Amino acid sequence: MPSSTPIADMFSLWLPGHSPGELAFVFSAAMIAGLARGFSGFGGALIFVPLAGTAIGPKLAAALLLVIDGVMTLGMVPDGWRRANRREVFTMMMGAVVGVPVGAAALALLPSVTLRWIISVVVLCLLVFLISGWRYHGRPKAPLTIGVGALAGLFGGAAQMSGPPIVAYWLGGATAPGVVRANLVLYFALASVISSVSYLIGGILTFEVLLIALIAGPGYGIGLYAGSRLFGRASEVTFRRICFCLIASAALIGLPLFDGMIR
Repeated sequence: MPSSTPIADMFSLWLPGHSPGELAFVFSAAMIAGLARGFSGFGGALIFVPLAGTAIGPKLAAALLLVIDGVMTLGMVPDGWRRANRREVFTMMMGAVVGVPVGAAALALLPSVTLRWIISVVVLCLLVFLISGWRYHGRPKAPLTIGVGALAGLFGGAAQMSGPPIVAYWLGGATAPGVVRANLVLYFALASVISSVSYLIGGILTFEVLLIALIAGPGYGIGLYAGSRLFGRASEVTFRRICFCLIASAALIGLPLFDGMIR
């Protein structure tokens, strides 16, 4: 029988059922996801949730991303509040108030394997959508804004993947890129509050999630810092292509077909 180590004993005491290897994998996934998030402002969930979900399950992965992304990006909120078109953001939040709890309910109630299949397929569909470069070029209209908010909220509540529908809607209009970025920051912050309440009610946001966040959070922070430093220096086209490859790889690795790769 193999002898245990102090580190393994500590993990078995505080996080039973999670090996050091699994948690190291989650740390690495968080760092890669943070790199993409720090550079582009979105896309971290498309990488992190499928990857981390293979190690700790989609419920823990989604709740974990909610915590670490919320904490690590909290400092961006005051500037986002000042620069954002708050009327537009709050209009979109009307849809999110409906969409987020529905997505969170699906996350809480569906079996883990079913969720992983759904998340991987949704990620691949969103990736095709992002690669297509399609943008909404019309003027923002309240009913459409609310509808986009509801769809983004559904994806956000289920897997913290609310970014792509909103980006496609806001980036194609006449709104300045700086305002769009601020809108995204403010929307994500407000949607995180709704997600937190929904996850608490659904029993998804637990003490176990907070403990794993202490391990994965630094990795995500390192990625955010490196990504933000690369913004404006690295070629955006090249970096986006790398991100697309990472998202595709994460979605494929996240399929239950490949169970056993990291366990």
